Amino acid sequence: MSISRRTIQAAFFATSLLIGGAVMAQKPASSPVKNIVLVHGAFADGSSWNKIIPLLQAKEFHVTSVAIPLTSSADDVAATKRAIAAQAGPVILVGHSYGGVVITEAGNDSKVAGLVYVAAFAPDAAQSITDISKSFPKPIGLDKLAPLSDGFLFLSPEGIEGMLFFESISRDSFHCSR
Repeated sequence: MSISRRTIQAAFFATSLLIGGAVMAQKPASSPVKNIVLVHGAFADGSSWNKIIPLLQAKEFHVTSVAIPLTSSADDVAATKRAIAAQAGPVILVGHSYGGVVITEAGNDSKVAGLVYVAAFAPDAAQSITDISKSFPKPIGLDKLAPLSDGFLFLSPEGIEGMLFFESISRDSFHCSR
């Protein structure tokens, strides 16, 4: 029996929310955490959480998927901080892939009760994503990037397909307690 990478990622995410194994607490929340802010990785958008959001909402969490602009790290952190500021009460930040770099920086907010890294980069202070990723193989689909004349990069549909995650999660395979 073969277990897919996506199944392992889903199980890790669900387990993290259930028992807090990958949650890095900032400080004890004075009230129950009901807000979850999701941050996607590079070469993705907020829709990459489409299978996860209704599962969390069914458990009565208030869920926000940040649309980080991917124009710079500072812009991505600023967008995440705006999402944190919009929440009523403490927040759990969840980052996937490059989103882990973003939540590490944005997580220095008094409303953030914890960080969850889902197959994500978790940098040390002053460590860049380039420093972290040097020892890892090139991501699937990265060779499908094409530079545009304005300096931005375009990821082809084939590259996007190779980078999707959580697409095969069913409600039956997701367990999270309140």
